[in-house]
Amino acid sequence: MLTELQIKNVAIIDNITINFGAGFNVLTGETGAGKSILIDSINMALGGRTAKDLVRNGTEYAFSQAVFEVNETVEKKLTEYDIELEDNTLILSRKITADGKSSCRINGRTAPLSIVREIGNMLLNIHGQLDNQALLVSSKHREFVDNFAGNKDILAEYSNKYLEYSKVLKKFEELQQSETDKEHRIELLKFQVNEIKSASLRPGEEEELIKRREFLMNVENIMSNAIEAHNALYGDEMTKSAYDMLYDANQSLEKAAEYDEKLSSYYDTISSVLADIDDVTRELKSYIDGIDYEPEEIDIVQNRLALISDLKRKYNCLDIDSVLEYCNKCEEEIAEIENLENTIEAIKDDVKKSKDALTAAAKKLTETRIKAGEFLAESIMRELAELDMNKVVFKVKITESDFTISGCDDIEFLISTNPGENLKPLSKIASGGEMSRIMLAIKSILSKGDIVDTLIFDEIDTGVSGRAAQKISEKICKISRTKQVLCITHLAQIASMGDFHYLIHKDSDETKTRTFVNLLSTEERKDELSRIIGGVSVTDTTLKAAEEMLQQAENLKDSFI
Repeated sequence: MLTELQIKNVAIIDNITINFGAGFNVLTGETGAGKSILIDSINMALGGRTAKDLVRNGTEYAFSQAVFEVNETVEKKLTEYDIELEDNTLILSRKITADGKSSCRINGRTAPLSIVREIGNMLLNIHGQLDNQALLVSSKHREFVDNFAGNKDILAEYSNKYLEYSKVLKKFEELQQSETDKEHRIELLKFQVNEIKSASLRPGEEEELIKRREFLMNVENIMSNAIEAHNALYGDEMTKSAYDMLYDANQSLEKAAEYDEKLSSYYDTISSVLADIDDVTRELKSYIDGIDYEPEEIDIVQNRLALISDLKRKYNCLDIDSVLEYCNKCEEEIAEIENLENTIEAIKDDVKKSKDALTAAAKKLTETRIKAGEFLAESIMRELAELDMNKVVFKVKITESDFTISGCDDIEFLISTNPGENLKPLSKIASGGEMSRIMLAIKSILSKGDIVDTLIFDEIDTGVSGRAAQKISEKICKISRTKQVLCITHLAQIASMGDFHYLIHKDSDETKTRTFVNLLSTEERKDELSRIIGGVSVTDTTLKAAEEMLQQAENLKDSFI
């Protein structure tokens, strides 16, 4: 569960820290006080998308940190990423600079945004007014049914079969098209093969040619320096070389060594050097004599390299090996096209087998959806009865459709809110208040099997009042007995049911506006509920109503245990 939230420089929030408790946490405050900013900050810490203007004016960065106590399932996932916990505590933080750069941390260590999001999705769910709108989109109904049915593995199996079928079907259709224009294709492929083969390319040839070109472009300089080195070492009749000077020196040492044996080692060393010079000059002379080139060879090499470059560019290849590989593929395609009829028959058989496997997987998926749809409809009607909608008839309509990545079922929620009325799509019959209660019923059902420990309801009570509001408050309170709940609300009925009540308010001066969050005492709760009930003025009447509402809430909560 979420135990602490720290926010710094986010919109109109300067620097606040909020400690949340287990159970039902309610947050109230006047419009514009910053309630939505809290949700944005939680979403930010968990790797969600953020608005560009999130960073508070005049500051360098925005920062949000959420501290959680995690369950066993989340702990196992963290182990997969080598993330260690201390006292079962997980800290997710995120910093966004004014120029839009973002950095995430898990327990103080830098972490990729994708991992933060994955873990965040296992920690809490946020349900807001936009979720109610999702009920109006029939494509979302399939997601609700699959989540309720626990169809993750079955759907993944079907999706894999669908992708396999799509791949083999596409190949079949391409081959059928190839049958139509195969002569033109073969003509093109044969031209390309002939062009590449006529070039007689060799692996590694380009590198050899580049080295040869470098040599040819500098051959005169190479010969000049090699001859100069040879003459310096061995000389000629006109000049005294290094060999000559070393030889004379050694002759002198040889004579001197007759009188002092210490000089013998020097004589031996120079003798060895003379032998080495003799070998080097002999090999150098052989190298010079062996230089063989024609002036026109540089043009031949340049033209060959230009041909290789043209072939690489034409066939979008990086090197000769890639060009030769492309040539082999062309030959394989020629053989395949020439044997197209046999190939088409083989692929046709693969298409049938793949479709049969897809159909079986789709049937299995549909059966689970039908069964889950019936049970979901019954469960929703039971939940709605507790939300003061006991006359509602709810049905999950499942009809066959074409194969898609999500199955071959069109799923739509139908409802009749009054006895005798025909079932109709939610978008054509349900009011805003009814939509809020239907969504709450669905969330209540799905949360029972969800690994997420924290649910956030952001003004899910939109469009309801009176008895319906009371029923919604009781339903959320029941959910909070097994899950941690954070609920932003404008309704006194819901606020009174909270185990912890936080007031969000803002304070402004001539230079800036700041948001504050305070955990209310019992007396402070009475004042806040009185404000919600009466609007601007707090009177003895509204205070008494608030006190009675709190007492009634305590009695109700005791009955939920």
